[in-house]
Amino acid sequence: GQAGVCFLSLGFLIAAISYFQMRLEARERLEKLEYDELKKAAGSAALFTEQAETFPARRAREQFERYFVPGFTVLLFLAQVGAVYWLWRTFGQLTPPPAGRASAGFIPAIFALILFLLGKYSAGVARYEHRPLLRPGAAYLLLAALICLLNAVSEAAVWLGYPQVDLYVGRLLAVVLGLVAVETLVNLILEIYRPRVQGQAERMLYESRLIGLLSQPGGLITTAAQALDYQFGFKVSETWFYRFLEQALAWLILLQLGVLLLSTTIVIIEPQEQALLECFGSPVANRPVLGPGLHFKWPWPIEKVYRYRTREIQQFTVGSIEDPEREQERAVLWTRPHSKEEFNMLVASRENAGVVSPSSLSGEQAVPVNLLAVSIPVQYRINNLTHWAYGHANPAPLLQDLATREVVDYLVSVDIDDLMANGRLQAGRDLQARIQQRADESKLGVKIVLVGLEDIHPPVKVASAYEQVSAAAQERETKILDAQADWAQKIPQAYADATSRVDQAESDRLQKAMTAEARAGRFPKQLRAYEAAPSVFMERSYLETLARAVAPARKYVLATTNAVQVFQIDLQDKLRPDLLEVPLSTSKK
Repeated sequence: GQAGVCFLSLGFLIAAISYFQMRLEARERLEKLEYDELKKAAGSAALFTEQAETFPARRAREQFERYFVPGFTVLLFLAQVGAVYWLWRTFGQLTPPPAGRASAGFIPAIFALILFLLGKYSAGVARYEHRPLLRPGAAYLLLAALICLLNAVSEAAVWLGYPQVDLYVGRLLAVVLGLVAVETLVNLILEIYRPRVQGQAERMLYESRLIGLLSQPGGLITTAAQALDYQFGFKVSETWFYRFLEQALAWLILLQLGVLLLSTTIVIIEPQEQALLECFGSPVANRPVLGPGLHFKWPWPIEKVYRYRTREIQQFTVGSIEDPEREQERAVLWTRPHSKEEFNMLVASRENAGVVSPSSLSGEQAVPVNLLAVSIPVQYRINNLTHWAYGHANPAPLLQDLATREVVDYLVSVDIDDLMANGRLQAGRDLQARIQQRADESKLGVKIVLVGLEDIHPPVKVASAYEQVSAAAQERETKILDAQADWAQKIPQAYADATSRVDQAESDRLQKAMTAEARAGRFPKQLRAYEAAPSVFMERSYLETLARAVAPARKYVLATTNAVQVFQIDLQDKLRPDLLEVPLSTSKK
């Protein structure tokens, strides 16, 4: 309906401009007739020749065609573009209409008949009475009749249970209007470079050949020839190629259709594909499934081929809807959503079993479950194409529903801590076996290749609190490990210190005992030496005692006989010798 209103509105504007231009031409013809009558009645035509150059009706028509028509065409182009934009947005947001009454299509059909009669009458008048200004309005009337007929067909399709047909027809008309806008722009550009031939009637700039072709498809070649004649300034319709094309076009079209039908008898199946062969909607008995390679069949539409990628691994995700914009993210954070939509699932919790809820006044126990956001990719491959294609109307959504049900049933039977820790691999194997069993029971004809627990984490809203609990648990483990490290360091150190002290005490004991024993054994020997030579023993003992006493001190020996001379000695310690104190070796010659 909206598309028909747009086309009718544009057609009304064009018809109004055509009517105004026809009035200008009628005034010009009337003015010319009056001039001819006056010229015949007058004796001299010199005065009328000068006045003919200032005819107001002709000048008004020329000014109208020179300035107003191009300006109106530009505005028409902008209106067409705006209508295309509005229609495309409207049909992109609309939902399929509900099924109405069967009589809803009669009104557009009646309008189609009325507009068709008016359009054919206008087109006949424009052709036989040589009134080209009626052609644009007649073309829009015939196109409006066609649009009303399509509207009636759409209403019938909606009533029969095909609501999408109405949207498809609306979008098709929006595309047609877009092509008309492109044609208008091209006409504006080509009008600048078109050669002007003296005496050739100019075509209306706002007239659309595409509209005329859609309203009268029988004149395709004639319309193309007229467009070429007008654009290049010579008669293309008089060339041999045009005459040959006009005579042989039907045979050429039939030949191409025949070649096209023959090409449908050859089918090439790719290595990763299998195909179903149907004859008038029923599987062919002797070869229902075609494998990779070259095959021959009856032409379309007798036999049809439906291809399936049976050797290709296909995948869907349970628990979330993937976001293509976030697939490239390397780091997955629990506190940030990384999917377009996530579904929280119930998971059993062993820690909550038997725990009293802190918010309960009656002492009720906490529910032993938790919420968990999961993203489980399921990869499968079709291994029985007949079961997959003919067993169910929508096998892929059915398989996804079966997998979702098995995931939900499995998660409520496992502990959340085991699932998030080291139980992922076993959980994937269990889910793969359960989904495969359900698929075999439903005869889907698929093999489950992989079920992976790719992403398991708490819901985003509670992920920060869960991270705090995890951080506290990690901190506790860190402190335990630090204490164990201190224990492992201090206990051996204390044992080593105790052992060292015991050994040192034992060493001191032995040393003192041996020293006392040595001193006790030395005294008798010293007594015998003293008895043998008392003076020598005393002198030797004195010197040994003196040597031990002055051993740490610095000693200066002065060998001089002059008792009057005074010596000044620098007794300070020097870290390094002076330059003058460095001994020099004598070189040998």
